[in-house]
Amino acid sequence: MLSIIQVYSFMLLRSLGYTLILCLWALVFAMVIGLIFALCNVSNNRFLNALGTVYVDAVRGVPLIVLAYFIYFGVPQAFRFAGINNFRLPALQAGTIALAMNCGAYMAEIFRAGIESIDVGQMEAGRSLGLSYSSTMQKIILPQAFKVMIPSIINQFIITLKDTSILSVIGYPELTNMGKTISGNTFKSLETWAIVGVMYMVVIITLSKVAKALERRLKRNAER
Repeated sequence: MLSIIQVYSFMLLRSLGYTLILCLWALVFAMVIGLIFALCNVSNNRFLNALGTVYVDAVRGVPLIVLAYFIYFGVPQAFRFAGINNFRLPALQAGTIALAMNCGAYMAEIFRAGIESIDVGQMEAGRSLGLSYSSTMQKIILPQAFKVMIPSIINQFIITLKDTSILSVIGYPELTNMGKTISGNTFKSLETWAIVGVMYMVVIITLSKVAKALERRLKRNAER
């Protein structure tokens, strides 16, 4: 195990960095996607309701690995059918899109639940003050809802971080992919995957502690 750490420590840390970069990018886009479709789901417009429901149900119903294959291999083929032969998605872009779409569907439910947890009277109060629906949502509802959603968002970040391991199938050089490479080079599967597992564990436990600390702080603030 020590020999693996000595020889491959830089590569492992670099691949962990790639994993975190992919996860952060995916989470940023997922929050945008989730907010858009959450607002669709809480809207009084039937078309927007249907659009949000279809997206959430469709994406959550497809395994992430299938979605990654579809975006990485299927989308370029669709462009070739359209006569565009040079289109290709790099693994980082394809992985970010796949993770963002997948995480966005779950974020939409987190945002929807957070928005619906705010008393209806808050919206009515904002409208009675002459604010539009969008202004009331932006200035009154979402700031309150976001405080409620922070622990769930961090938990979703943890789930997304673990899901990055699936993207080794499209060749993205994240931590699991590097583990495969090192295991194949050294023929030391037990030690290699133990190191990879510990690296994941350290990051995830740290994020879990942050989520719990934020949750306790929010509860204290709410009790004041």
